[in-house]
Amino acid sequence: MLIRTPEQDIERVLYTEKAIAARVEQLGAELTAKLGDQRPVLVCVLKGASFFYIDLCRCMNCPIDMDFIAVSSYGAGARSTGVVRLIKDLDNNITGRHVIIVEDIIDSGLTMQYLKQLFAARDPASVTTISFLDKAGCHDASLKTDLVGFEIGNEFVVGYGLDYANYYRNLPYIGVLRPECYN
Repeated sequence: MLIRTPEQDIERVLYTEKAIAARVEQLGAELTAKLGDQRPVLVCVLKGASFFYIDLCRCMNCPIDMDFIAVSSYGAGARSTGVVRLIKDLDNNITGRHVIIVEDIIDSGLTMQYLKQLFAARDPASVTTISFLDKAGCHDASLKTDLVGFEIGNEFVVGYGLDYANYYRNLPYIGVLRPECYN
């Protein structure tokens, strides 16, 4: 039996490793300029945003606190279930703090909307949202993210932390997954 490699399941590469690194560096510089001497709490939405989050933190030239939250709206499927479940909450108290939510992709927008409401109830000084990818055509315009790495169409993408059934996360690029892999 032949074993397929992850690369064989990719229809095409949307963003190369080099393009990703350049964009993340730009985003890190933008956040650094915006924050000045504040010490924000950067919140990584696990697991998908982990690659982007670590690279973004390394590109920021200001003091930061790091925290992690785990939520799920997909389960093992290719489409959102429409229900967001909190799996792991923050370790830090964010009351009075500047918070930056770092997400991998905005699809339906439900996860980001849920997190903004959850954090608002904890009385932070501010909440800034950043997403590596945004499927702007798939959600209401009112769910706009403050900073976006790249806008993409309604395609199922994997790599650089994004997965299908917990597979493909370690690809160093963003690729469109062949439909036969998830249908």
